[in-house]
Amino acid sequence: MDMTREVTGAQSVDRALGLLAIVRRNAEVGIGLAELLAESGLNKPTARRLLLALMRAELVEQDTKSRRYHLGEEAFLMGALAATRHSLLEFTGESLRRISDKSEDSSFFSVRRQNHSVCLQREEGRFPIRTHVLQAGAHHPLGIGAGSMALLSDLADEEIEHIVAENEVAIAARFPNYTPQVIHEQVEATRTRGWSLNPGLVLPNSWAIGVVVRYPDGRTAGALSLSAIDSRMGLERQKTLAALLQGEASRLTSKLARLFARNRDGRAGKSTET
Repeated sequence: MDMTREVTGAQSVDRALGLLAIVRRNAEVGIGLAELLAESGLNKPTARRLLLALMRAELVEQDTKSRRYHLGEEAFLMGALAATRHSLLEFTGESLRRISDKSEDSSFFSVRRQNHSVCLQREEGRFPIRTHVLQAGAHHPLGIGAGSMALLSDLADEEIEHIVAENEVAIAARFPNYTPQVIHEQVEATRTRGWSLNPGLVLPNSWAIGVVVRYPDGRTAGALSLSAIDSRMGLERQKTLAALLQGEASRLTSKLARLFARNRDGRAGKSTET
């Protein structure tokens, strides 16, 4: 009996990983259930059960409008931590180096994980006075800090309301300057400007600017941000730094589009040969 359960469990894992691989191969545009069934050979109840397990693990997510399946946040984080040669982190690392080289300030790349943001990369600038509010690996509630606010502002209003309510107690304990009213005001300001601004709300002398980075299909990939001491964040310089970040965000999207196209063409070539 135990051996039977082990075999059945192993088969479920293999089938779930097979579905995950199919979703990965269609990462750019997602894949519908009918296509998944045809490619996997699974019946509908089994595929749905395994997809729900993958979604609970945040390895797969389903677009609420198109109903197509995409790789989830946890899958992205796993890939980011693996940091393979063609990973997003290789591209973002190049962008961070350019940002910090041109601005002389510290720059960051962050991603969303559930109701929080995670800083995956930090690049130091040459300016002798640095802010240390955000380090690689740091988790903040969504909306706390410039990169995190850029990520929050990119969500639908209903989802923002839910996240703010879920994080309210934790934010009040650690970040008292961020009341729900302040967060909502910052969301509106971010949407109006096209970039987020943290005017010293985490640490008094540490200001920051953030912008969203998108995948070629429009989904949010993460956020680029830059921090500096308040004396280096006058209004005109804010605009200059925001333009620098937006330029790098656009560059990243273009690089990802070329990478996806290259991978797609490579797969098409393989299928033709066989």
